[in-house]
Amino acid sequence: MIEYLTHSEIDKAKWNNCIENSFNGIIYAYSWYLDVLCESWDALIIGDYEYVFPLTYRKKYGIHYLCQPYFNQQLGVFSNKKLDEGIVSDFIDAIPDKFKFIEINLNKYNKISRKDFKYKTNITLELDLISSHEELKKDYSENNLRNVKTAEKNNLTINDSANPEEIINLFRKNRGKQIKNLKDNDYENLKSLIDIIQKKGKGQVWAAYKENELCAGIFFVESNNKVIFLFSGSGQTARETGAMSFIIDKFIEKNAQRNLILDFAGSNNENLARFYKGFGSKECSYLQIRKNNLPWFIKWMKR
Repeated sequence: MIEYLTHSEIDKAKWNNCIENSFNGIIYAYSWYLDVLCESWDALIIGDYEYVFPLTYRKKYGIHYLCQPYFNQQLGVFSNKKLDEGIVSDFIDAIPDKFKFIEINLNKYNKISRKDFKYKTNITLELDLISSHEELKKDYSENNLRNVKTAEKNNLTINDSANPEEIINLFRKNRGKQIKNLKDNDYENLKSLIDIIQKKGKGQVWAAYKENELCAGIFFVESNNKVIFLFSGSGQTARETGAMSFIIDKFIEKNAQRNLILDFAGSNNENLARFYKGFGSKECSYLQIRKNNLPWFIKWMKR
């Protein structure tokens, strides 16, 4: 039987134990991760936290709606037991009726096909790091190999414990200007998230410098035998010097021959996908599910 729990009723220790031991566990689903990004979130569970499903929501005009938080790519059902389409569908059916609009991402192990939902297939790109750096480099694109050589010619240096705030600021001055949906509060949440991840020893901030100038930086997070490319920032110098390719190559070199998957995340953008595929990564898909049960007089706003 699936049980609905409000945020205050969730046993966080049991919750995190489930995520840690789930075959599809991922850092996005830990309670402390969700607590930073969501003012409140509820949950569906089976038994003694044998299966769990976070309900990340907001409230507007007195209406509750489920949404995917920023900096959180995949959620859905997690368990160390078998997951099939029937179980996932049962959890979807158990979402309380008070959530009048649903637009959330499931994880790549959650499969579902129902006529009462709309679906969007999202792509992420993953690279298995079990091979040696020399073997992995054989699958690099000519462009990435050229970028690495350019970075070396420009005498770029790598710092694997850089200041995350500098990278966030670099992003905001460049690509961030084009992303109007990200507000000051979202960036503050990101800073808080990076802080707690680092305190838990699950994150690294890698940056490339030309002399003393920050060219680019990436924040990597690791858990459950997966490291995720969570956030990055780069400027004009990065494009001229091959800095992003250089950081990723050095990260791969350091972590090669580990039982670890590098998830590049955020790969619906064709240009980014092409860049990440240039490191030998492979496509993986996960679903966004959407349902609109809003009252008729505001339903048009969420078509």
